[in-house]
Amino acid sequence: MAEATWGDATAPTIDWKMSASLENVTRGGEQVPEVTNLEAAVRAWQQLEPDMQGDAVLTLERPVRLNGDVALESFVGAAIGDLAERLPA
Repeated sequence: MAEATWGDATAPTIDWKMSASLENVTRGGEQVPEVTNLEAAVRAWQQLEPDMQGDAVLTLERPVRLNGDVALESFVGAAIGDLAERLPA
């Protein structure tokens, strides 16, 4: 018989190497998505001006669950900052 556990307080580890696309960011006068890994995309978001951070959309290869909440495949604006707080050192 398999044993189930409920209410696991720890969120699964984030795969910072998965593919991610940082969109709605103007580069060189054009809106060109940056497709890279999740860690690089979040670090690139941190370097943006605040107004550009607010418009940015981060789309992930697969969903990520933060704090046991609903798994999300995309983050917008300040929600990307929630990921930034969890970046590896």
